[in-house]
Amino acid sequence: MRVTLDSPVTRLLEQQHIAFEVIEIPLSEDKKPIRSLEELLTAQGLDPQSVVRSVVFKGEHTGFSLLAVTGAGRADWALLRAHLSERKCRMAEYDEVPEATGYVVGAVPPIALPAGLRVLVDQSVLSYDRVVIGSGVLGYALALSGSDLQALLSAYPVGQFVKV
Repeated sequence: MRVTLDSPVTRLLEQQHIAFEVIEIPLSEDKKPIRSLEELLTAQGLDPQSVVRSVVFKGEHTGFSLLAVTGAGRADWALLRAHLSERKCRMAEYDEVPEATGYVVGAVPPIALPAGLRVLVDQSVLSYDRVVIGSGVLGYALALSGSDLQALLSAYPVGQFVKV
């Protein structure tokens, strides 16, 4: 059975005529995504490393930013501070994420974001033919072509923002 989902993300993809697949991510009893996401994606023929994580952080002077990154790479704070000309950056607090992005933790996409939010794209996002992104709705993700996502992110700076 095909799941239909309505969110700002799916509406943007439909408006751009971009094909996507909805992936249901079962939630645990405490309403957090399951811990075996790798198994779920592998069973569906998707590379678990192709999940685009949306890391929200706050600069001392620049405010909130979002880093789109795939794989297990960890944000390199020195590179992010240098790129933003910031002296200090920190991860956004749990309750700050919806304020900054309009989405809850676990559902934040790298697209369909508020106009004022700065977005940075780690070059790792460009490495996959098929990617998985947040849908904007907790418990669901979206799989789409990596080149389609790249086109949607083309206005944002791309760089090496993670520790290798």
